[in-house]
Amino acid sequence: MTASSSPSASADRVNAVVEPAVASAGLVLENVTITPAGRRRVLRITVDLPGHVLGGVPLDAVSKASQAVSQALDESDVMGAAPYVLEVSSPGLDRPLTERRHWERARTRLVLVTLIDGSTAQGRLALVDDDGIMIGERRLAWTAIARGRMQVDFSAPELAAGDGAIDDEDDDGDDIADDTGDDGDDIADDQDDIERAATMTGHQPTAPAARDGDR
Repeated sequence: MTASSSPSASADRVNAVVEPAVASAGLVLENVTITPAGRRRVLRITVDLPGHVLGGVPLDAVSKASQAVSQALDESDVMGAAPYVLEVSSPGLDRPLTERRHWERARTRLVLVTLIDGSTAQGRLALVDDDGIMIGERRLAWTAIARGRMQVDFSAPELAAGDGAIDDEDDDGDDIADDTGDDGDDIADDQDDIERAATMTGHQPTAPAARDGDR
């Protein structure tokens, strides 16, 4: 999990507040960023499934995590008094594979691996273990791998993601924001947002219940 900060709030402090809330929904905190946006700030929380689970993150799990994060932030002064917009979403197809959990989540998917020597290997990720990974029949040690990325693969095997899960193969990077500032007109109806997320985008965003009052 990574963090980026702004002068108005510490992402590391936000991590400490929201990580237990995300875990309560059975998810893993992937990333926290805080960026200025005019008079407000945007707090982006990225959540994912544990490494041993395949398939897309269920929309209801992201919704549950978003509500838990919203409550945790309400009970903390970590974001200060300035208004901010909260966005909760899952990783997209373009997420770099930088941690073992990322590779585990990419099992059965088509991946492109860049090796330390500058060469590349592409194929379906068949195995991830303590020694490294297996692309098709080729073994690659962790020490030989520089980075990796999932590839668009229209022939990918069906993943047992279950109803309500959105496969990151279709991710288009959209988010649904919860405006926690003082302008009530900026807060969209949450249920409509969730329904639009399920029907209009492959990304896995959601919004917590709207909250009254300023940050």
